Amino acid sequence: MVSNKIVREDIESFSLPRELAEQLRGKTIIVTGATGLVGSTFVRCIDALKIGVKFILPVRNADKAKAMFSGSSTEITAVEQDLCDFFRTTALKCDYIIHCASPTDGRYMCEHPADTFMLPIDSTHAILEYARLHSNGNKVGVVFLSSIEYYGQMSSCEPVTESTQGHIDRQSPRSSYALGKQAAEYLCYCYAKQYGVAAKSARLTQTFGAGIPRNDNRVFAQFARSVIEGKDIVLHTHGKSSKPYCYSTDCVSALVYILLKGENGEAYNIAPPGTFVSVLQLAHLFRECSGNSIDIRVEPLEHSGYAPDTLVNLNSDKLQALGWSPRYSLPEMIDRLVAYLRSENSKKS
Repeated sequence: MVSNKIVREDIESFSLPRELAEQLRGKTIIVTGATGLVGSTFVRCIDALKIGVKFILPVRNADKAKAMFSGSSTEITAVEQDLCDFFRTTALKCDYIIHCASPTDGRYMCEHPADTFMLPIDSTHAILEYARLHSNGNKVGVVFLSSIEYYGQMSSCEPVTESTQGHIDRQSPRSSYALGKQAAEYLCYCYAKQYGVAAKSARLTQTFGAGIPRNDNRVFAQFARSVIEGKDIVLHTHGKSSKPYCYSTDCVSALVYILLKGENGEAYNIAPPGTFVSVLQLAHLFRECSGNSIDIRVEPLEHSGYAPDTLVNLNSDKLQALGWSPRYSLPEMIDRLVAYLRSENSKKS
């Protein structure tokens, strides 16, 4: 049972068009990374529709997954096993796979570039092989969660479509994340073209929402904690990097649209229009959420693990053409995140 009020509100207000909900009715979905923000939100939102979806969750900690989804109305099977081993050996069958598993910590990426690079490649290859071998009568649909970092560094604020490509520094360990995502995406394309696997890629912009871990150290979480604690927001970069932001439940609906209406082998940007801001502008929006009671300080930190400054103004026209539209504006996302973390903090006190 979800105890946090904001998370409950998000789940209870989630909806899909009847046509899409009926396509999911009674299906079995494997979700990787199910204890992360996007994966857990996906499971909870689809479960709340009460359409008889069954979930299979390959996880590192089955007890954590079972506790997280206790009280669910649907059947959830948590399997504690290495991700690649699971897909290579399991006898369990499914209709769809949502591949969310991915590192999110910039420091980890810098310190473990080989692991960061190979994880999406190895896991996606295992998933695509599973989908190929199990697609007899009905194809197993796959959505791979790629990233805005797929595009590398851009130098202008012009809209970035799925055919755009920026610069990626191949001599930087931090690039292991972007290059791994690119390679995994290309595997999806190749399996779709050669074997007819129903694989698509979702290039997701920075996503946050109720349900992020209390110890999340990404900028939006740092800013939210500053608001709650009444402390100045401290930027460890000059705050020039700019991107759109997406709320977690809007991301879930986008994934469903890509899964059920997207073209095999294609990639789709997930980015709500009107949310493209710099990190510094984002900090000011969080400051406004505090009633302007805190200040913003810029104190650049060397070797912070942050991605290089870049401007990536994702264009989501291709996704919107499938029928998707986001629900939340950026100020609404921020208000909900702060309310969620404030509620979580009150539990500790």
